[in-house]
Amino acid sequence: MLKPVKILTKMYDVPEGWTLRAYERAGGYQAARKALAMPQTAVIDEMKKANVRGRGGAGFPAGVKWGFMKPDPVKPAYLVVNADEGEPGTFKDRTLMEKDPHRCIEGCIIGSYAIGAHICYIYVRDELHLSKERLWAAIREAKEKGYLGKSPFGGSYGVEVYVHTGAGAYICGEETALLESLEGKRAQPRNKPPFPAVAGLYNKPSAVNNVETLCNVPLIVSKGVEWYTSVGPEKNGGPKLYCVSGHVKKPGVFEASMNVTLRELIDGYAGGVREGRTLKAVIPGGSSVPILMPDQLDTQASFDAIQKAGSLLGSAAIVVLDDTTCMVWLAENLLHFYRHESCGKCTPCREGTDWLYKIVRRIEQGIYLLKRAKRRRNEGLVQLLLACPVKGWFQPADRK
Repeated sequence: MLKPVKILTKMYDVPEGWTLRAYERAGGYQAARKALAMPQTAVIDEMKKANVRGRGGAGFPAGVKWGFMKPDPVKPAYLVVNADEGEPGTFKDRTLMEKDPHRCIEGCIIGSYAIGAHICYIYVRDELHLSKERLWAAIREAKEKGYLGKSPFGGSYGVEVYVHTGAGAYICGEETALLESLEGKRAQPRNKPPFPAVAGLYNKPSAVNNVETLCNVPLIVSKGVEWYTSVGPEKNGGPKLYCVSGHVKKPGVFEASMNVTLRELIDGYAGGVREGRTLKAVIPGGSSVPILMPDQLDTQASFDAIQKAGSLLGSAAIVVLDDTTCMVWLAENLLHFYRHESCGKCTPCREGTDWLYKIVRRIEQGIYLLKRAKRRRNEGLVQLLLACPVKGWFQPADRK
């Protein structure tokens, strides 16, 4: 039996859980009040001890990233929240922004204070209209209560939070392209170094963190490092949100510790593969990561375990593929996306994805097989391919 985890998602079932009234009843903003009374370096130290792995895809420890920020007497610092969420199959951050926006705002307050920033920007992709609406409403409520502004909680450290609408491009999920877009430029990745901690937004020191990452921050401050690291395996502590989609009976966002296995997520939480079908493959972390096979389902859904299995946890977007899936069609579908979303800066991507898409499309349509059969004067195979009534010259069952 799976033991449900309700930590990050505890407000999801609360009536009007996105309001300040409901969030405060659940103990909201007590962590921010506590953090602002601590030395800034102490907050970063707690994050480092907790080893919060970035939930946006890379899994880089957020405490280490914050530690790269060095106080500057002249340059202001910025905290930027990556809420672009453009990876196919990923839809966890939008649920946090829609159902528990005050947790995100509280994480922004703590994060801004820890790195010495007074301004925080939440970069939300344009399509997420409800997310933007709920975040702005939460910001207004927090300001009216005195939790944001020149003197949050009556203290002397001011924090302002703004929501910035993105342009809806996949590349904006890459932190330096996001910074370019935030500055009003075309979203294209920057060369590194310098890294954002040295020269980020407006060429000033900046930290870029994912929504879910920042939603973990109040938990560490309020419940402590020991509690946080106990939720999950070593070096993979804390609660985690998983997006399970594809050929399952009950797709959705599920919360668990990273002790959970892929099999438990698919068969337990998501109800298993749809009726009458068998599992063919699993994409464990968004469309840009390597595929895992059915015999790898007992792999722990943690950053380290998935990497050991030959893939990446990434954004924890688990896409389940059953035995009806044509893998050539899948490759064509994903290449169509990346070809369209290429920012055009680098030749291998700008030109390469287009050529890869064309090659795979020809294979999918059977043109390659047909031409090869003609070259080899195999008239029997030519007639067979031409006689097949489907778009790809040959039946889906033959696409192995």
